[in-house]
Amino acid sequence: MNAILLSAIWGIVMMFSGIFTQSKKAIRYTAIVGLVALLIANSVDMIGYHVAIDVHKMLNYDEFGMLGNAIAIVSTLLLVLVSGRDMERVGHNLAEYFALIFFVLCGVALVTSFNTLLMLFLGIEIISIPLYILTGADKRNLKSNEAALKYFLMGSFSTGLMLLGIALLHGASQNGTFFIDDLWTGGPAVATRPMFMAGLLLLLVSMGFKVSAAPFHFWTPDVYDGAPTVFTSFMATIVKVSIFIGFVRLFEDGFGESQDKWQIFVAIITAATLFIGNITAVFQQSVKRMLAYSSIAQAGFMLLALLALNQVSRQGMLLYAAVYGVATIGIFAVLIRMKDYTFEGFNGLARQQPVLAATLTIFLLSLAGIPLTGASLRNIICWRPWFSRAILCGW
Repeated sequence: MNAILLSAIWGIVMMFSGIFTQSKKAIRYTAIVGLVALLIANSVDMIGYHVAIDVHKMLNYDEFGMLGNAIAIVSTLLLVLVSGRDMERVGHNLAEYFALIFFVLCGVALVTSFNTLLMLFLGIEIISIPLYILTGADKRNLKSNEAALKYFLMGSFSTGLMLLGIALLHGASQNGTFFIDDLWTGGPAVATRPMFMAGLLLLLVSMGFKVSAAPFHFWTPDVYDGAPTVFTSFMATIVKVSIFIGFVRLFEDGFGESQDKWQIFVAIITAATLFIGNITAVFQQSVKRMLAYSSIAQAGFMLLALLALNQVSRQGMLLYAAVYGVATIGIFAVLIRMKDYTFEGFNGLARQQPVLAATLTIFLLSLAGIPLTGASLRNIICWRPWFSRAILCGW
């Protein structure tokens, strides 16, 4: 609750900061202070000190959600520190861009802690609506305008599917509830109802759209390619990871008992996502589009956590999300500084800018899981169980 309230309040602060000051440096520092405060507020949430507001059990603050929220906040802070100045080149509305980012983080905090389908819907929409605006932030670029329109149309379509799925699950549940813990009330007989399975599959499809899982990924390359690169980095990391955490929470808490009914569908989507994302990336001529397909492939790896649906897979997904977020933000930060996004544009980079080339190499090897990069952290986690518990479970 602390993170939800503070992110919404700081978003309003960022909106008004553009009125009181025209200094872009001051606006950027205000956003950094807000992100640090948000991280502290989330840490206080993890300890168990929440703002005394009765939400009627519609939010559930567990360690999995709080750690996922912490990863999203730290990744956003890293993005602002590394690429904050690049946001200034997108347009003159820097304060508004940061305000929208804080509103997205408010939606992230809802998605990582929801306990009802209504809160899930609100969180997804609070995330999506500011992203439509950020995607089309570069008004002088027709590709950015086209990407915003495509994102809006596809996002609206998936939202309609989600609402229909929620309505069907509400009608199929024994007590007519929106609480995910009560969807299974009534036993295995509930899962055999056509309305229940239809609602479950609609939610699976709509969440698949949001995380760009195949075959619901067609909007991703065009949107990621057309959006300003700094906001593409935000969408491909922070937003994707947070929605995945909500994805896992929904299917574990709401449909965990009926796993045998939907596991085959998740397995097919996972295999298709891994295959299409990796194979299609090979044929791209633009590095930015290649990274868009790489993001689709990474979604396939994170879907494995949903397929397994156990404690180890949840911990693994958090670790994977942290390493993936840092590496992808770093790659896009390097890409922003390139004038040519084709592969030919990287010829001679090691000669011209050796530090930049070495940094990019480390981040790319980290995404590939090569030792001495992000994979080293994974090995430490696997070999030191006490470290794993301390970092991933808050013990």
